[in-house]
Amino acid sequence: MSNYKVMIDDNFHYMEEDERRELGNYVSVEEALAACRGVVDAWLAANYKPGMSPAELIEQYKSFGDDPFIVALPGAPAEAKFSAWDYAAERAQDLCAGR
Repeated sequence: MSNYKVMIDDNFHYMEEDERRELGNYVSVEEALAACRGVVDAWLAANYKPGMSPAELIEQYKSFGDDPFIVALPGAPAEAKFSAWDYAAERAQDLCAGR
């Protein structure tokens, strides 16, 4: 039984719900969080360019990136909080420093 649904907004189409898409349903918070992190990680890796600073990458992410979030379905044992922007900011630091 699924307890959590991961949805993805498109930062380029901010507040346009018709641009929203569903990634999938998950039993546990941990699975839903891992799915959200994977979406952000994939976007950052695909859009990183050599020499790019963390600030440049996060600016691109906030303008054009995929913004996943978690919806707790009825009966879910707990709420699930995930800030894609906060996670992207952390990962941009790591990604740019490691290349």
